Amino acid sequence: MKVLRTVTNLQAHVEALKAAGHKVGLVPTMGALHDGHLSLVKAAVGNGDAVVASVFVNPTQFNNPNDLATYPRKEADDFRLLEAAGVDAVFAPSVEEVYPDGLRRATEEHVFDLGDVAEVMEGKFRPGHFQGVALIVSKLFRMVAPDRAYFGEKDFQQIAVIRRMAKTEGLDVEIVSCPICRAADGLALSSRNALLTEGQRAAAPEIYRTLARSVEHSQGHSVAATKDSVVEHLNARPFMRVEYFEIVDGYSLRAVEDWGDSDYIVGCITVYCGDVRLIDNITYRRPADA
Repeated sequence: MKVLRTVTNLQAHVEALKAAGHKVGLVPTMGALHDGHLSLVKAAVGNGDAVVASVFVNPTQFNNPNDLATYPRKEADDFRLLEAAGVDAVFAPSVEEVYPDGLRRATEEHVFDLGDVAEVMEGKFRPGHFQGVALIVSKLFRMVAPDRAYFGEKDFQQIAVIRRMAKTEGLDVEIVSCPICRAADGLALSSRNALLTEGQRAAAPEIYRTLARSVEHSQGHSVAATKDSVVEHLNARPFMRVEYFEIVDGYSLRAVEDWGDSDYIVGCITVYCGDVRLIDNITYRRPADA
């Protein structure tokens, strides 16, 4: 596996791959890798792609400086895991390489048209977050020019935002969404899980257990009652504080008021477990052809 630090070397490597007849699959990450990230690599390898993974903690998508400072960084471990998973090359640039004109100018140079999907949920509670996501993903798409890019469904809203960005920016990349990977106890895998204390880690799986139980609950209760039951239950648990829980149309991400409002309905949640912000989602109604 090649470790590439500059855009020039990255592009030369990708051009060589394409000249040899390979399709290129991009797996963007911020490092601190776990089995969820590796499942994206597995999906890309399974599609026959030559896989380029990025390891870059992107400062423009953190609206909380402390969150950026405490984000786990384990580059040597990440490289070892990526190589074992079959990655062809990893792009691990400096901040200066990605943003040569500085962060402030980079964030001001392009305001993305992300539409309504970026205004709700994470967009409401993390102002500017999705502009930062769109900025780094658009840069990676232009740097790598991949045929496909792979993202995990734990970041359900982020996938919708990236699809919107790719369409409005005219970037010809197939966006591949991959199922959430969970620990044996149900907790959605996340780099932030490493920040949980022992007690918080023991409590955190209740997020998914509550969501899973709410699917059955929803069969005999309204949308509003289902939302209330999830929030009330989690807020009563040790360490837990729900920031938001929204039940939305899976296409538009607009809130639904009735189960008949859409054939694709998803519940998206963010919970603080102590000081660690965890996200998850559950599907309540799925299209028959999905």
